[in-house]
Amino acid sequence: MKQGRTIMELAKELERQRAVRKDYIADTRSLEFMTQKGISTLSLGINDGLEQFAVNELAHQQIASRLQIPQRYYHKMREEYPSLLDENINSWFDKNSDRRMIRTLDGSVRAFLSDRYRRLDNLELADAVLPIIKEMRGAEILSSQVTETHMYIKVINKKMKAEVGVGDIVQAGLVISNSEVGLGSLKVEPLLYRLVCKNGLIVKDYTQKRYHVGKQIETDDTAYEIYSDETLQADDKAFFMKVQDTVRTAVDEAKFQLSVEKLMQTKQETTGNDPVKTVELLADQYILNQNERGSILRHFIMAGDNSKYGLINAVTRGSQDVESYGRATELERLGGELLAMPPIRRNLLTSHATGAEVAMKNITNVISMAR
Repeated sequence: MKQGRTIMELAKELERQRAVRKDYIADTRSLEFMTQKGISTLSLGINDGLEQFAVNELAHQQIASRLQIPQRYYHKMREEYPSLLDENINSWFDKNSDRRMIRTLDGSVRAFLSDRYRRLDNLELADAVLPIIKEMRGAEILSSQVTETHMYIKVINKKMKAEVGVGDIVQAGLVISNSEVGLGSLKVEPLLYRLVCKNGLIVKDYTQKRYHVGKQIETDDTAYEIYSDETLQADDKAFFMKVQDTVRTAVDEAKFQLSVEKLMQTKQETTGNDPVKTVELLADQYILNQNERGSILRHFIMAGDNSKYGLINAVTRGSQDVESYGRATELERLGGELLAMPPIRRNLLTSHATGAEVAMKNITNVISMAR
């Protein structure tokens, strides 16, 4: 499992962000987008004054999506004709006006969201769940991090463990994650932690989610800053009490044993005799970059285990080699995706396919049916 910040470092950073962040509700007609020397800014007219913020990459993507400007064309205008980009955005802001929530941090627009977006923020979440984790017997926070887009807290329970092979022990755990910028729900996900190589596998089954959907905010103001009021605090208190209950029940003995049994079963499922082809097909299906492909293949070959279990472990071990904490977590979830797939059945496929193609075509077929 990739290491991030200590829990004290995480708390300190969340407190810092709380002190400097600002959130606004604005009619798009009160906004002005401008690009100079490759840097785009968004200006908000508030009470006869002007607030100006740089626009980060995610906010660029969200603005393009909201205005239905294709991302490739948007990027081309940014690179080659920024004044045309400014004209496009400002014209659509005026013509198809609506109300948006604009979240800022450290002088930059970090999210461009619906005015129905419910702020379920990282500091409140941490304040709600950390006491619950502290109460759990055997619980230990192994890793935590806050990135531009997500917060993660990864916990294991040392008292809940099982052996999937001789000396191969896994412990139960959970991952709590949240995005303040519109990139997914607040999640509480089960975790399997393999001691022999310190791999974390995020179990797809039994994941619980809470969505950032709230009531539309009614006002006649063209733009104004949002503050937490007593009503919002009361709503949030009730919401986070439900999150606390979710965390309390996330590490469940029965569900843990079911996941362990499923993991043990993957030892009997072969991916064939060509690990290169297996990883190539996996990488194409899940859009892994060259470094990720190389890392997974290296761990797959070094382990000498061509079973589905070996592939899962290669993926989760490869997550530790990725620089980005968020991307490392996605690879831990990919391990869970592979675990959740039904057992490989060779008789459904043509007899002339290679072992790797047999396994991965089954995987691809299952994914297609699920979608």
